[in-house]
Amino acid sequence: MSYVNPMNFFQNLDGSGCGTSGPISCQDANTPPAANTCCFESPGGLILQTQVWDTDVAGSPEDSWTIHGLWPDNCDGSYIEKCDPSRDYTDIAGLLESQGASSTLDFMQQYWLNDDGTNEEFWEHEWATHGTCYSTLDVDCLPSSSPTGAEAVAFFETVVRVFKTLPTYDWLAQAGITPSSDQTYSLSSMLSALQNASGYIPALSCSRSGKLSSISWYFNLQGSIIDGEFVPIDNPKDSSCPSSGIQYLPKEG
Repeated sequence: MSYVNPMNFFQNLDGSGCGTSGPISCQDANTPPAANTCCFESPGGLILQTQVWDTDVAGSPEDSWTIHGLWPDNCDGSYIEKCDPSRDYTDIAGLLESQGASSTLDFMQQYWLNDDGTNEEFWEHEWATHGTCYSTLDVDCLPSSSPTGAEAVAFFETVVRVFKTLPTYDWLAQAGITPSSDQTYSLSSMLSALQNASGYIPALSCSRSGKLSSISWYFNLQGSIIDGEFVPIDNPKDSSCPSSGIQYLPKEG
């Protein structure tokens, strides 16, 4: 049985029905406890789009960071995980294909790569660990005619959509910051380059030896993750990289 693409499916039903005029997650102290969590992300309203710079993953693009995930932290920075084991879907690739999201799958196969195992294992982990914790993706929030797994497909499509708005590699390169085997960079120069390009300050992470490894871009959400507005904010946490001597190494494979 074939299904239509969930994003088109939701659009044909007036989207999530939430719009983007309601309260913004983590920003409206007056939001009542009884807020409609189908249209107001709670408690995980501090959303991180996380990217990685893996230098030893076969096939990883040399001129792009790759996706780690889209994580719904609580507003205070704490988080919950693995919120609904009954929806720990397997065969994410098959799910995407069967519901008309082949183009999203094609992109994921290039830019959402596992550094230790199969891509499928990584995607299943990200959905089960983080995707199931979005209140706006609860099955009770979906139209009754939604196919099984439609909320997971919507999650992966949203992750890809948000990632495409955050070309970390390009923004650093515009400031002359490119991978190098012998040159190192300061944290302030990297954050300044990213802030100048995006308007916001992300958080960079490094290994103990000072090798650049990941970045987190922070958002709040107005409406549903399906079709709501991601509202960028400055990082609420300090970067873990040293102030100088950061190694931004070229990819090997």
